[in-house]
Amino acid sequence: MLLKVQKPLIPFVLNTNLNVNHLLTESPNHAEIKELDVVKRLRQESCVPLALHFFKSIANSNLFKHTPLTFEVMIRKLAMDGQVDSVQYLLQQMKLQGFHCSEDLFISVISVYRQVGLAERAVEMFYRIKEFGCDPSVKIYNHVLDTLLGENRIQMIYMVYRDMKRDGFEPNVFTYNVLLKALCKNNKVDGAKKLLVEMSNKGCCPDAVSYTTVISSMCEVGLVKEGRELAERFEPVVSVYNALINGLCKEHDYKGAFELMREMVEKGISPNVISYSTLINVLCNSGQIELAFSFLTQMLKRGCHPNIYTLSSLVKGCFLRGTTFDALDLWNQMIRGFGLQPNVVAYNTLVQGFCSHGNIVKAVSVFSHMEEIGCSPNIRTYGSLINGFAKRGSLDGAVYIWNKMLTSGCCPNVVVYTNMVEALCRHSKFKEAESLIEIMSKENCAPSVPTFNAFIKGLCDAGRLDWAEKVFRQMEQQHRCPPNIVTYNELLDGLAKANRIEEAYGLTREIFMRGVEWSSSTYNTLLHGSCNAGLPGIALQLVGKMMVDGKSPDEITMNMIILAYCKQGKAERAAQMLDLVSCGRRKWRPDVISYTNVIWGLCRSNCREDGVILLERMISAGIVPSIATWSVLINCFILDDIVRAHDQFTI
Repeated sequence: MLLKVQKPLIPFVLNTNLNVNHLLTESPNHAEIKELDVVKRLRQESCVPLALHFFKSIANSNLFKHTPLTFEVMIRKLAMDGQVDSVQYLLQQMKLQGFHCSEDLFISVISVYRQVGLAERAVEMFYRIKEFGCDPSVKIYNHVLDTLLGENRIQMIYMVYRDMKRDGFEPNVFTYNVLLKALCKNNKVDGAKKLLVEMSNKGCCPDAVSYTTVISSMCEVGLVKEGRELAERFEPVVSVYNALINGLCKEHDYKGAFELMREMVEKGISPNVISYSTLINVLCNSGQIELAFSFLTQMLKRGCHPNIYTLSSLVKGCFLRGTTFDALDLWNQMIRGFGLQPNVVAYNTLVQGFCSHGNIVKAVSVFSHMEEIGCSPNIRTYGSLINGFAKRGSLDGAVYIWNKMLTSGCCPNVVVYTNMVEALCRHSKFKEAESLIEIMSKENCAPSVPTFNAFIKGLCDAGRLDWAEKVFRQMEQQHRCPPNIVTYNELLDGLAKANRIEEAYGLTREIFMRGVEWSSSTYNTLLHGSCNAGLPGIALQLVGKMMVDGKSPDEITMNMIILAYCKQGKAERAAQMLDLVSCGRRKWRPDVISYTNVIWGLCRSNCREDGVILLERMISAGIVPSIATWSVLINCFILDDIVRAHDQFTI
């Protein structure tokens, strides 16, 4: 297939529509148009269609016959403009006129195929190279391999490399680096390590690109330790250190990353903006914003200026810490102070940050500014805004952004579709949400489990359980999308709230049969449902199963256990749980709900004095009673007084 020659398309026909009077008037002798003049005119013409028009006209004037040089100049212009068919046609014309194609020109032709994503046609053209009077070389082979790498055509890379060796060409370091990148891109790290050895054995010394490629790939798959061992075999460079630092950060070994940075400095290797930005980003993500700023200070002292990635990381860190004002202030200072030009990724950090803090007005303001300066929003920008409007409860805002996205030609992905489904469900637009999921399938954007989870949650929250169960069955049968534990939890929550606890426990049997692991939310949902259904004994049995399954109780679980004991009339046992906390034997700290439940249990057991004592203890612990707490005590005392008055009146 690769050797099959396709007849080139004829993108234009030579004609005499344009005269060449302008060039003729520049020449004293109309019969002589010099090659130099044609070349000069072609090179100076910035408009490719006009240059091509001139090229055709001069050929049909019978006053000049194109030379290899004029063909080459025109072909290079067309190649830079990405006009593949025109390039191929002119090459064919050169061939018909007996002109040879130079190595550099052929490389330009291969580059145009790469530019427009036609790697296979580049290979086809390469195997016809001798037809155009050009012999293959290592340089041309390398460009073909690099073109194939751009489209990750690994099998074709192997084939071309095999032919290269068959033709007697020795691979150079560029060749090996392309092969290493191809192997690493396809997770063949062991093969890449073997190729490094082969390079050395053949006398081709691996360079910084070779080692960086392999070590980066090793770190990506979690082989950081092995990557460090490999790095010790040669003189380290900053790019290798950066790969190792990035790998350690992904493993959350921040101490090891800091030590590597120190080692770099000690060996006289200056950390660059990537080194610092990697550490700053991971520190910001983990909430250590002060330490991140200390690295920024160190970076500036060493004369290393931050880039837009550094800025985005620090701004994101400010948002995570909850300081929107600091984030915007930092943004403005760094843009002005360092002359940074924000890109769409940086702007998305601002949009996402404002949306996460509920400041949708600021987020839309950034979005409008992007449009004004010609920085086209991408799918992440639109997704953040749609999600922001949805969380705020503004369906109109979400629909407005949705329509802006579609009119801009930006196609929604599964995340944005899911956000829109959630926005529709929040406003009980279930028919519209269902239609949107159908559109997803038609647009070859298969709905995901989170998409169905958002739909099922909306239906359950609205009490549309029968519809939710129907969607639950359809997601696997029609869309081949098996439910996960979150799906089951949404259904369990809906059933529990509707007091259909028996059906909820029936659903747990299906979860067990499927081998889906329960989450803490699964237990908490069933605990709450069991307590509300008057089944505190079942709730306490669930706690035992939870412990056996190795799930640690959280605040919700502990409060449910306390409520279950109180409903069983075992308020003293519930109070003992609070005492265990006081002794420091548990990590859990009781909250206002915990104390209120125990006070309710004590009052229900006619121990209102103990309830008052517990109230005093609660206040001394710094926990402010809620309206529910006071309501429990007031109801307890009033009811008790009413009962006493009734007894006295009866007597």
